[in-house]
Amino acid sequence: MGKLFGPTHYTEHDLKEEGFRALGSNVRIARNCTVVGAENISIGNNVRIDGYSTIIATGDGYVTLGSNIHIGGHCTILAGKGFVMNDFSTLSWGVRVFTQTDDFSGTFMTNPTVPSQYTNVYGGLVTLGRHSVIGAGCVILPNINIPEGVAVGALSLLNQDLVKWSIYAGIPAKIIKKRSSELLSYEQDFIAEKSESDRA
Repeated sequence: MGKLFGPTHYTEHDLKEEGFRALGSNVRIARNCTVVGAENISIGNNVRIDGYSTIIATGDGYVTLGSNIHIGGHCTILAGKGFVMNDFSTLSWGVRVFTQTDDFSGTFMTNPTVPSQYTNVYGGLVTLGRHSVIGAGCVILPNINIPEGVAVGALSLLNQDLVKWSIYAGIPAKIIKKRSSELLSYEQDFIAEKSESDRA
């Protein structure tokens, strides 16, 4: 490695020292990420989180990442009400995940500098199913289930539960067509091949 460009990701030793709730093997988190609340974050195997991403899981919040997951650069996950990514799911660059929100009706005050008795913060768990892919620049609002096999086009707004093995796009996101589940056969081959290499 040259003098200008040092290691780009934390080592496994570094990550173990941070006190994650659970930490698998081959986890790569870029050194310029912001992670708050490691004790509320569980990470599986073969996970990569790219540069300038932010994950906040303080208080009652939590994050659960399965295995074979990629979170692209500049993503933001605000997990005050919980965020779950299941195996083989992906967030492309610049995705914003909100698990709670202020009440903007004018009936209450807003923003975190105001005591809670004057605000009406609400929300709920956001879940990404296996093999779901969220395109660059998407915004995911609180209390949404994105089931297995969903793909969402770039710059979309997700404000309600989606239908599995479908492709969505738009503001708000709407189904544009069904998505093939043929990739599940590749998953089986991948798992078998990995098991064989692990045994070798």
